[in-house]
Amino acid sequence: MAEILLIEDDADLRLIISHFLEKHAHTVRSTETLQDAHEAYKELHFDLVLSDVHLGQDSGIDFIQTIRDAGFEGGIIMMTGDASVDDAVRAMKLGADDYLAKPIRLQELLITTERILKHRSESRQLRLYKRVENTRKTATEPLGESKAWTETTSLASRLAQIPVGNRIQESGSVSGGALTTILINGETGAGKGVLAQYIHDSSPEHNQPFVHVNCTALPASLIESELFGHEKGAFTDAKTTREGLFEMADGGTIFLDEIGDLDLPLQAKLLSVIEKGIIRKVGATKERSVRMRVIAATNKDLELMVSEGSFREDLLFRINAFRIQLPSLRNRQEDAIIIAQSMLEQLRREYGLDPAQLTQEAKDAILNHAWPGNVRELFNAVQRAAMLAPDPHITSEDLAIQPAQSTLQQEPVSNETGKASPLELRFNFDSGTHTAQEVERELMIQALDHTNGNITQAARLINMQRSSFRYRIERYNITNSNQKASGS
Repeated sequence: MAEILLIEDDADLRLIISHFLEKHAHTVRSTETLQDAHEAYKELHFDLVLSDVHLGQDSGIDFIQTIRDAGFEGGIIMMTGDASVDDAVRAMKLGADDYLAKPIRLQELLITTERILKHRSESRQLRLYKRVENTRKTATEPLGESKAWTETTSLASRLAQIPVGNRIQESGSVSGGALTTILINGETGAGKGVLAQYIHDSSPEHNQPFVHVNCTALPASLIESELFGHEKGAFTDAKTTREGLFEMADGGTIFLDEIGDLDLPLQAKLLSVIEKGIIRKVGATKERSVRMRVIAATNKDLELMVSEGSFREDLLFRINAFRIQLPSLRNRQEDAIIIAQSMLEQLRREYGLDPAQLTQEAKDAILNHAWPGNVRELFNAVQRAAMLAPDPHITSEDLAIQPAQSTLQQEPVSNETGKASPLELRFNFDSGTHTAQEVERELMIQALDHTNGNITQAARLINMQRSSFRYRIERYNITNSNQKASGS
């Protein structure tokens, strides 16, 4: 379905064309004069303009020149009863896609309209794939066989099937609808982007755009223009009209990575887009509706940010409709070997390396490492080993994994006397080898014991997000009796 602006001063022909195109699933806004056409163009977003050349004392050619100069990227078809070669040449030079002579043959009009809409759509997709910072990859399921990971991907698969909503075009106004939202919480390097791509690839919209927006990387002065686009002349350097990332993602998925880094004014505008499904370019006077899936991700504690006033509570409610707590690599340690071996194969294909294998010693080192940098840290270690190892049998020395520390020194915290004193959490284990999960569970119990069960303080004490801390309490089955039984 396309939104079409029809400009025709013959009332009968205007009615016939409108009814015919609407019968073929298009929405038509018809006007008699150029003045009405200019008003309609300011109010609504159109995919195609169908205009008579001669409109009383006015010229439809002047109108197409005006909208092309303003950055209109849709299709344009001109109609005339006086098929002048000069008019046709001028119209095509100014940006018309085709030129039809009257009397209009409706079937020819439909074929021309569909051809131009298809061409414009393909051109838009080409621009999209050239400019979107995230290059689409072949859809593959994220690697892992642990219970924590299979539960996560199972939830992601179910969320991928939720409809993204429908665009509704009403006569004289733009109407959208609330956008589907998913929030992914997880530590840095845990694979939030991989999971977002997996959700998109598993969805009915997998053939539509997936736009990755790194909210941290975009300069604060440009992020609004990047997200919403801008009109020509909207600011000093706006020499042309530009599509925003929301427009590019229309029909697909937009992934807002590190959403916690958006400033408050932009958070308000994002909330409006999510609630209404309507966007407006910087410097524009008209709006357009969009439909897409919004996936937001962060490694920050948004609830804590809300309490501190740095994140909008109403925006959190909106993006938190469906939430995924992404497990860290140390919470699915058994997946680390599978991931590392897949990385070796990937590096072999990309760089033409000889096949390499992990020795048992290397596997043990991987399993016993805490991986504070998660999958990203694992990839760096494997890449370095694959490039620099003297033979295809990769050892723990090749991986250069630092041994886990047996104590965790934290910043000073207040004791009962109100004086600052350093807290040192020690592992109360007998001699022997223990998994990273056992170490982390013990640290959590000691932190809870030290803070008298206050989850927020305990999470802060061991540098963990409150939401992640609560997730692990359930996963590790930490109870009040566990907390009281453990000493600090």
